[in-house]
Amino acid sequence: MEQSNILEAKNITKVYPGGVVANHNVNLSVRKGEIHALVGENGAGKSTLMKMLFGMLAPTEGAIFVDGKEVHFSSSSDAIAAGLGMVHQHFMQVPSMTVAENLILGSETGNAWKVDRKKAVQITKELSEKYNLNVISTEKVKNISLAMRQKLEILKALYRGAHILILDEPTAVLTPQETEELFEQLKLLRDSGHTIIFISHKLNEVKELCNRMTILRDGKTMGTYRSEE
Repeated sequence: MEQSNILEAKNITKVYPGGVVANHNVNLSVRKGEIHALVGENGAGKSTLMKMLFGMLAPTEGAIFVDGKEVHFSSSSDAIAAGLGMVHQHFMQVPSMTVAENLILGSETGNAWKVDRKKAVQITKELSEKYNLNVISTEKVKNISLAMRQKLEILKALYRGAHILILDEPTAVLTPQETEELFEQLKLLRDSGHTIIFISHKLNEVKELCNRMTILRDGKTMGTYRSEE
């Protein structure tokens, strides 16, 4: 494996109960500090592959490497501990809680019965400024836009130490203006040393944003290309 690869899936196969093959001998090599697109139509196997990379599913065959070492994730907590973060299409947030409370949920400052909300607001503001992901820390999630909720999900991953971010169809809920803003934020994250996997079926967005792309079709790898090719 090349030294520059920060994440690699090698000969990954996933067979569901009943014999349905979602991925067959899939290979993915992601370089450190790039935005790498995983491209394919619905049903191509993109989400299944990402769930295996994030520890939500176990591969039937094949191996996954992070920073050159083979890993065996049994849960998403294992993936988070290894420096991966995933932003799902459906946000995992508590609408009645504030942005800051959602950010630290599961990693509370204070204790289970008394969350240090002042500290949570401070952490949220610092992260928001550091990564240029502007959110309103004291606002309840149910009152903010989908674009801000997505920023919150990215901040949650970064707060938990992610240096590899997996974004599952992140522009599906955004307006064109919000998509443009997201792309600028992702480029800044890349330039600060983070690695991003961008799952999409929109080739125009991939060509604008990503360094390279891997194409999946019918659960198989068709190849990896520079995005401008």
